[in-house]
This record gives sequence, structure tokens and C-alpha cells, in this order.
Amino acid sequence: MSAPRIIAILRGVREHEAAAQLDALRAAGILDAEIPLNAPGAEAALEAALGYAGTQMRIGAGTVLDTAALSRVARIGAQFVLTPNLNDAVVRAAVEQGIEVVVGVATPSEAFAALAAGAPALKIFPAASLGAGFIAALRAVLPPVPLYAVGGIDERNLAAFIAAGCAGAGLGGALYRAGQTPRQTYARAIALQTALEAVAA
Repeated sequence: MSAPRIIAILRGVREHEAAAQLDALRAAGILDAEIPLNAPGAEAALEAALGYAGTQMRIGAGTVLDTAALSRVARIGAQFVLTPNLNDAVVRAAVEQGIEVVVGVATPSEAFAALAAGAPALKIFPAASLGAGFIAALRAVLPPVPLYAVGGIDERNLAAFIAAGCAGAGLGGALYRAGQTPRQTYARAIALQTALEAVAA
């Protein structure tokens, strides 16, 4: 079993903060970071993050709602995108452009529809509300595509979602809140990495 993929969700990070926050994540062993578009200055922060760490980390865009947003972040160089919902046009455009897309779903019907549209991976959202049991049941009927738990995931429930069949998780408020220091980000990242050790134990 490969190591779980942890995606740091840096909602609200500013352009001038991106480098220091990415350094903190990388020092703690987290090499994937998502910058959601539904925050001021997100695209500038995404561009700064890619310019600083795009060869050492995987930097993507989150809350990609339509093809116009996808086109913008593709021009910037986003290495992956996450959506909170299923939009067939976004899925197909991302696949056509060779950008990894992790598609937000909350029901089995949405999951199968996303796969039919070409989604290579699914974001189970809001995961904490749905529960790890939902993941296990969904995993039993889906083909072997990666599932990522997003929404309410923290150091208390992370291991349960990985054990239920998730390939990884997206961590927002449990890992980063706008305005926190890189030192705080590092400490939270270490706590989450420690929680993952329960999976291998």
C-alpha cells in the first residue's frame, strides 16, 4: 500500500506568504498543496506557489467550478484541480488538457457519473458528514479509482478514512487557516502525519 496522499488546502493564503507556507509543509513531508479559488488573490497566490515550489511539490487549484476557471488556472500552470461538485464540462476539459482532476461527489450516483465523464479520481465531500462507513461502502462498488476524503478531516478521523479505503485526504482548517504562521502550519502538519502512523501500525 502506497503512502496516503495528503493535500494541504491553503484557503486564503496570500501571494507573499506562499513560499514560507510551502516550506513549512515540505519540511513536514507534505508535498501536495491546493489553493482554492474562492478567496481573494487566489490566482496570484497560485502563480507564486507554482513559481516557487512547482518542481519540488505538486501545486493545484481548488474550487474550480467552470471551464473558464479551469482555463485560467491551466494557463498559470496548475498541476491538478479539485472541484466541490460534478460538472461534466470541467471534467472533460481537464482530461483533454492533461490536468489531473479530482471531482467532488457526495452520492454513488454522482460518483459513477463522474467516472463516466472521465474523472480519474474522486473527492468525497463533505467527508466527515458522510462518514468513514460511507467510504467503505462506496469503495466496495466502485472500480479501483483513488478516493480522497475532504471536508471536516483532521488528526482525529484521518486514519479512519484512510483505513476505509481512501487514497488520501484534503486538509483545510485542521492544517491551515488564513493568517497563521509557517511555524503553526508545520506543527499542524506534523500532528497530521503522526495520525497517519496509526494506519500503518
